[in-house]
Amino acid sequence: MAELRSFIFLDRLQPQTMCYLGTWIRGALPRADDAAQIIEVAPGLDIEPLTDVALKHSNVAAGILLVERQFGYLEIHGSPSEVTSAASAVLDQLDVSQQAATKPSILASRIVPRIDRQHAFLINRNKIGSMALPGESLFVLEMQPASYAILATNEAEKAARIKVVDYRMVGATGRVYLSGTESEVRAAADAAEQALRRVG
Repeated sequence: MAELRSFIFLDRLQPQTMCYLGTWIRGALPRADDAAQIIEVAPGLDIEPLTDVALKHSNVAAGILLVERQFGYLEIHGSPSEVTSAASAVLDQLDVSQQAATKPSILASRIVPRIDRQHAFLINRNKIGSMALPGESLFVLEMQPASYAILATNEAEKAARIKVVDYRMVGATGRVYLSGTESEVRAAADAAEQALRRVG
């Protein structure tokens, strides 16, 4: 039986979180104000029958269907009611409640004030989001399971005027990179951490 590693409902994808998602997903692109559900399971292949259930049950679009080593990932989006309905069908199929999902654990959470120009250059070389600029403050966050990175990013963007430089929601750990003024980055960091602690 599948282990439910994460079950994340986002009531409204924030603009940068949504656009960053659109730079690498291979499925349907989300639209402004879409709700989204992210599901992570182990073993990875168990995501396939759950995808079938979600897509046949409700009028939702799939942005991510990915089996990556140990874990499988599904992201669906659409109207809040349709997304909630599809998500409920997945829980019924698994015969669990959303409280069965693994709770996120924060592995690292740091603010780097006023980054150096060389540091900014190195960060930007491997990112596909906004660019971190010299003199901005940088917030980095690492957690398990990985998919919680999108929750942390979305809630940080709701709370503060920051730039989404990167978030990685697939793999052994999730990672978030946000930049901006120090005060805004601190507000974003607080919101991201609180969102993870509220899960469950």
